[in-house]
Amino acid sequence: MKGMNIRRLVLDVDKAVAKPTVTELAEAICGVAGVEAVNITVTEIDIETVGFNVTIEGERMSYPDLIQTIERTGAAVHSIDQLVAGSRIVEEIKRGRT
Repeated sequence: MKGMNIRRLVLDVDKAVAKPTVTELAEAICGVAGVEAVNITVTEIDIETVGFNVTIEGERMSYPDLIQTIERTGAAVHSIDQLVAGSRIVEEIKRGRT
């Protein structure tokens, strides 16, 4: 993804219940070059783990740097659920099916 202007990433992330805290995870992500904003939403909680949707927006964000930073906190990235790249943000258009 070198050279691509990544503007938004939506990631499926899990972490242990105890660490990192949501604020520690957000602070680490915000420290990555190009990150302008992050939204962390809890999607699932069980006895040992917490699942999140992590939405990150910015300019020219480095995917490898983001993944490395998230994993360094002790969390794990399971998948990319959305990637928006280019000179502007294109919103997903929901299409109706009949």
